[in-house]
Amino acid sequence: MIPLIEIKNLRVEIEKKEVLKGVNLIINEGEIHAIMGPNGSGKSTLSNVIMGHPKYKVIDGEILYRGEDLLKLKPHERALRGVFLAFQYPKEIAGVALDEFLLEAYRSKEKFEKPDNPGILVFRFKKMLKEIMEKLKISDSFSERYLNYGFSGGEKKKTEILQMALLKPHFSVLDEIDSGLDVDALKVVCKNINTVKEDNNSMGILLVTHYQRILKYLEPDFVHVMKDGKIIKSGGKDFAHEIEEGGYEEF
Repeated sequence: MIPLIEIKNLRVEIEKKEVLKGVNLIINEGEIHAIMGPNGSGKSTLSNVIMGHPKYKVIDGEILYRGEDLLKLKPHERALRGVFLAFQYPKEIAGVALDEFLLEAYRSKEKFEKPDNPGILVFRFKKMLKEIMEKLKISDSFSERYLNYGFSGGEKKKTEILQMALLKPHFSVLDEIDSGLDVDALKVVCKNINTVKEDNNSMGILLVTHYQRILKYLEPDFVHVMKDGKIIKSGGKDFAHEIEEGGYEEF
């Protein structure tokens, strides 16, 4: 079986400083992998490189997505093929309603997958979006607000998960989705992620986080420790408890 994501000896630099120093990782369909590590270890860099952020330069290695060379694709081409990134700090865009933004994203995906399809009608899209929001227990008024404008940290993360539920990506990178959330908001966000995963069971997830607490609500199949640009140790879901007890210095 071809892996969903296969990262081989990935080396990346920014401003001539090497940040990733030979990352190797395989993620299969349906798996949830958590990457943990201290600040500056390269976790968010890996997320950005997967999505194609232009400020990072790949100097060696490759990323294969369903057997295809991901590094040859532009960011929007990766997104159209089903690669999704939930941002640590989602941008606020005043003047663009959330439902309008989601409609354009959905239509772009539709056009890529079915070029001859005339595209979903607005009223059908709004009905579908309403059903998804009800399932995620998100208020109707949420979609009428400007994209992330004036949103709390928890609301911004809800927006990211709503996009994931609508677009049904094959592979999702959740870059510190727990950042800035209190315990109650974290529980809600993780519950929504689990709901999306149940509806899209073959989706693979790469969860980037500093803290073990999110793993109480979003259970990974594998946990990896990243330090100084490399994955230095991996284990099953119980491995996270070892990290919490011993800290990163142990490795």
